[in-house]
Amino acid sequence: MQQPSWMAEAWRELGQSEIPGAAHNPRIVAMFDELGHHGNGDETAWCAAFVGACLERAGFKSTRSLLARSYLDWGMPVDSPMPGAIVVLKRGSDPTLGHVGFLVGTTASHVFILGGNQSNAVTVAAFDRGLVLGFRQPPSTPDVSTGDHKFEIALNHVLAMEGGWTDDPHDPGGPTNKGITLAVYARERSIEVTTQNLAELKSALRAIPNTLVRSIYEGRYWQPARCPALRPSLALMHFDAGVNHGVGTAARILQEALGVEIDGEIGPITLGAARIAEPRQALARYAAIRRQRYRALPHFWRFGRGWLRRVDATLAAAIRLVPSISDLASTEENPHMTGPTDAPTTKPYATSEIKGWWQSMTIWGTLLTAITTVLPLMGVVLGFSITPELAEQIGQDIVLVIQAIGGLIGTLMALFGGARATTLFQARSRRTGT
Repeated sequence: MQQPSWMAEAWRELGQSEIPGAAHNPRIVAMFDELGHHGNGDETAWCAAFVGACLERAGFKSTRSLLARSYLDWGMPVDSPMPGAIVVLKRGSDPTLGHVGFLVGTTASHVFILGGNQSNAVTVAAFDRGLVLGFRQPPSTPDVSTGDHKFEIALNHVLAMEGGWTDDPHDPGGPTNKGITLAVYARERSIEVTTQNLAELKSALRAIPNTLVRSIYEGRYWQPARCPALRPSLALMHFDAGVNHGVGTAARILQEALGVEIDGEIGPITLGAARIAEPRQALARYAAIRRQRYRALPHFWRFGRGWLRRVDATLAAAIRLVPSISDLASTEENPHMTGPTDAPTTKPYATSEIKGWWQSMTIWGTLLTAITTVLPLMGVVLGFSITPELAEQIGQDIVLVIQAIGGLIGTLMALFGGARATTLFQARSRRTGT
């Protein structure tokens, strides 16, 4: 059976853990940002942020809340959940607190959950079935329409920049209305453009409804460009660039502006750099790179002035979204916080992610699923009995062994690294006399 798309996103985060001390894991922080909860670090309870981010990365609308129990009113209830279903658990005696994650497997007494903030990390863990408040199933089809206010601001700006109908023979994009080219419109409707239907398609594009315009911009640009994970100011600049340059090119511009590796894939490193970057400087660099790219295009002679005016207008609009120092100082605590009640911090992020192999093996989830669901059946075939409870205990023991081995290797690597650094420092001191 093929796993749900949101589970593929969840497995990619397996092993991500909180960073002790002042730093925060940028991959965890990105989960908060993608749901619109800026200013939270990895010390804030983040199980609901993990679930929401994984759902929205797969194109499904989440509750966008940091309250685990918010998922009790989300999706559809199921009595016989399949792997991938959302599990909501109670936590202590407080009726407002809870835990949420994705179902991996079950036994008669426990549920196995792939979740965030489980021992301060993304892990597969066993929970007593008596803690389960409900199982919920996401809708069968993705829903990229999130009603995000940040998207509304960016979309209104892009529509103002794009204007209405154009059919300039010098424009490589061809016929365009509200920024939607004929090629994009035809792909959205699964129609091949031919000489026979060209006039009809042009007429339909001129009358394109606003609902379809919004859907195209959100599904083909806003979401693929990872704009929900960016702060409003940078999201506006990046969205405008994605529409005008293309999503792939915009990703490379963003990475160049942030000073990270340019590979066209916006992942946790890029998102982490975006979060710690000084907003005005990042926007200025982004705008400068866009201007440089425009000037290198062969059609700059005809459209150059308009392109540069667009960059200037976008930069000005984005800077207006950068909060002032007083705004940052008055940030209030998020009312949906289920973890520590400290005010949001401004702690720096770790400059690099150090993750051992024992933290990122997706085999953990597969192994636990096999042990708790498949192994008992194999036992019958092979002629010996393995109860679900025994299978569960085997799975837990294996995880403990893997964690112990991983921890030992991590400790040895740290000791080796420290010894090597000391040796290099001593050698340098002998060479330089310092």
